[in-house]
Amino acid sequence: MQEIRIIEKQVLAERRSKLELIRFEKEQNGKTEIHEKEVFYRPAAACILLYDPDRQTVILLKQFRLPVFLMDKRPDLLFEACAGLLDEGELPEHAIIREAEEETGYRISEIEKIAEGYSSPAAFSEYVHFYIGKYSPELKVNQGGGLANEGESIEIIELSADEAKRKLLTGQIRDVKTLVLLQHALLKKLI
Repeated sequence: MQEIRIIEKQVLAERRSKLELIRFEKEQNGKTEIHEKEVFYRPAAACILLYDPDRQTVILLKQFRLPVFLMDKRPDLLFEACAGLLDEGELPEHAIIREAEEETGYRISEIEKIAEGYSSPAAFSEYVHFYIGKYSPELKVNQGGGLANEGESIEIIELSADEAKRKLLTGQIRDVKTLVLLQHALLKKLI
C-alpha cells in the first residue's frame, strides 16, 4: 500500500459543502512526490429509477441544472432519475423513499438496491446509492415537483420503455446516474 501523508489543507469554500485544496506526499516508484488536489466534500446521495412493470413505463424528471447550463451554454433541462442527498444519520433507503414522494408524488415501498459507489472519485467525496422501485398510478399521493423552499421546479415525465430506450441510445440521457439505472432496467428486462 502506498504511503500517503497530508501536508496541508486549505479551505477554499465552505458554504453548503466544503471545498479544500490538499497538499500531500505519496510514495510512487520508490520516490516521494508532492501533489495538490482539490476535494469537494459532498454528503452521500441516493437515486432511484421508478418503473411500472405492468405498463412498461418509467418516471424521469426534468429540471434546470446550473452547471450543465454553464458548460453547454444551453438552457436544456436534463432527464434524470429521482435523486437526493441523505440527511445526517439517515439511511439511504429512507432518503430515497422520501425523495421519490417529494419529487414525483409517488409513495413507494418496493425498492431494491442495485449498486453503490463514488460519483466522481477524483474530486468528490459523494457516495451514491442506486435503487430501482416499482410504482403504479394508485401510488400517486401528491403532484410532486420537488420542494419550492429548495428552489426545485421539477417536471415529471412518464416514458414508455421504448421511449426511454430511444432517449438512452440517442444521447438524450446525459445524467450518469440515470444512464446506470436505465441500462440496469433494460439489461434485467424490467421494462
